[in-house]
Amino acid sequence: MARIAGIDIPKNKHINIALRYIYGIGPALSLKILDKAKVDPEIIADALSEEQVNRIRDIIDHEFTVEGELRREITVNIKRLQEIGSYRGTRHRRNLPVRGQRTRTNARIRRGVRQTVAGRGRKRGATKK
Repeated sequence: MARIAGIDIPKNKHINIALRYIYGIGPALSLKILDKAKVDPEIIADALSEEQVNRIRDIIDHEFTVEGELRREITVNIKRLQEIGSYRGTRHRRNLPVRGQRTRTNARIRRGVRQTVAGRGRKRGATKK
């Protein structure tokens, strides 16, 4: 099992899929890294030579921010938005959707389990039209 950027990549998958287990590397970036390292994307991760793994590791370490460093950068950016009091910062602070989605309905993932509010729904004795 190869260890790249502090992550043990799975050995039974193609290398272009296995690299996606690293936080910050998606499909397009995975293919770009393999192209720079001159490694075939269809090779199983276990069949890589030590030299190929080292080339991939060097490219990721020197050219891209991944894993802990990327997570830290994202949290610092969110804290900065909250400190300056921007709209996006207040949305983050209140655990509401940040990118303009509606909240009257939906947004359940961000807002959590439904909380019942008095006065919502049909009035007593009202008939359905």
